[in-house]
Amino acid sequence: MPRSLRSLALASVALAALAGLALVELPFETATAQTATTTLDKPAIEKIVRDYIVSNPEILIEAQKELTKRQEAAQAAAARQKLAEKPATLENSKLQAVLGNPNGDVTLVEFFDYNCGYCKRALGDVNALIEADPKLKVVLKEFPILGRGSAEAAQVSAAVNVIAPAKYRAFHDKLLAAQGQVDGAAAIQAAKDVGIDQAALKKAFSHPDVKATLEESYDLANQFGVESTPTFILADAILPGAVGVDALKKRIAAVRECGKAAC
Repeated sequence: MPRSLRSLALASVALAALAGLALVELPFETATAQTATTTLDKPAIEKIVRDYIVSNPEILIEAQKELTKRQEAAQAAAARQKLAEKPATLENSKLQAVLGNPNGDVTLVEFFDYNCGYCKRALGDVNALIEADPKLKVVLKEFPILGRGSAEAAQVSAAVNVIAPAKYRAFHDKLLAAQGQVDGAAAIQAAKDVGIDQAALKKAFSHPDVKATLEESYDLANQFGVESTPTFILADAILPGAVGVDALKKRIAAVRECGKAAC
């Protein structure tokens, strides 16, 4: 909802709540007398409430916080429901790139874009987790949402995973750590730098698995409401943003303890 409409909605909620409060606070005798003789009309009630809000504008901030809290709780509940019925392709797909232990006891899924600054920041976090946790499986989902350059880089990345999965991590780290915006040419150069045959790579661009990889990622993102990168999915939790290595470690430990990202 646009911010202006959200503010209007909040004001309406506050008006209704405070209108009820204004009537409740009337002395019983006064309220009874008014009921017997007349009823406050809508404009009169709105004026009372408006005056109260103008005198106490902080109530709108409190309402906004409460609304945000409720929305986040609803989104979390919806995510848990969806993840309880998650398709096998989220964590196990022939099309996905896998880092760490492919048979790990905990699976961390990351949707990423090679031009995403926060994904670049999260690269060190993910690598630190892999190095420190030999039982962790990391699944990478190509999710190019930041323009044509990102789409080109994702195509090259998917092709690398088709023809040289053993070199995928080296390619991925090099391209994601690159400074500035990247595109297809930058991705091809990164592949060359890690020793991937250029003729085989270009031939792989037309491999059906390359297109299928991207289509599958977009479909999964749509199913789980993923709209930004990076977004991590772990057990029953969807975690948008570069949440940090410590937060991820804590949640991974929780999954091992109770099967949920927060016990």
